[in-house]
Amino acid sequence: MLAFVTSLRHPQNSSDYRRVESLLRETLDSITGQTRSDFVVIVVGNREPSFRLPPKTVFVPVAFEAPAPPNGPRTDRTSFVWDKGTKIGAGLLAAREYAPTHVMIFDADDYVSNQLADFVSSRDGNAAWVLRSGWMYSHTREVIKPIDRFNKTCGTSFIVPFEAYAVPASLSPQSSQTAIADGFGDTLPNVLGAHRDAEEWFTSHGLEVLPLPFRGAVYNVDTGENHSGKSFRGLARPVSSPLIRQFGLPVRRSRANRLWEAIGPRAAVETFRSRLRLFRG
Repeated sequence: MLAFVTSLRHPQNSSDYRRVESLLRETLDSITGQTRSDFVVIVVGNREPSFRLPPKTVFVPVAFEAPAPPNGPRTDRTSFVWDKGTKIGAGLLAAREYAPTHVMIFDADDYVSNQLADFVSSRDGNAAWVLRSGWMYSHTREVIKPIDRFNKTCGTSFIVPFEAYAVPASLSPQSSQTAIADGFGDTLPNVLGAHRDAEEWFTSHGLEVLPLPFRGAVYNVDTGENHSGKSFRGLARPVSSPLIRQFGLPVRRSRANRLWEAIGPRAAVETFRSRLRLFRG
């Protein structure tokens, strides 16, 4: 069974927490659209979502302090990793109850393929995968493009055996933040709270990580709540009906409007400016 685990930012470190919840709702709609029911979703946060959670979704409350003074969605990296890592740790402790074979940590505003639970269930329970390729989606423009080095860009990029996280038997989801941090040790800064060097970390600890043989997730940007502040500029693809169905993308624009956003004059100008900056740099 596949356990999807995510964390929510502290309400104090959000530009608009209603927006955070709206993005979470869309993400959960995507994740719970799996073609196979052999999965569970764990959401960890300081405040329970105001909407009704989808089936197979569990909320784990924590009372952790805000990672930084109120200053919007972006905090310094150390505080961000501490907050996210300890919350993901609490989520893994909660997931233990469901005896998952695998875990996928995901960002609470991304989208995933509806084929993941089926893929994992039909494979070796000791296998691990990294999403080296995926999609980038503009939540504002509703356009998409394929991206490589996905695991270096997006946190929704690993599916690994539950045992790989060495979840401490002595802890529970209600343990203190410090106890959770101490219990997971260097797994927290390298895997739970960050992702860029996670593949190397897993490999150095004896886990063979294979590339997922399809683009299994969508990095969602232009949301107003991205910690990275990433923006989608330039030419793109209008998101297609098959991708909308596979990832549960929340498309509202007409197909013609999406096409205009993808290849219209504004997109072309942004592409030219981007290339000019690279040339001058």
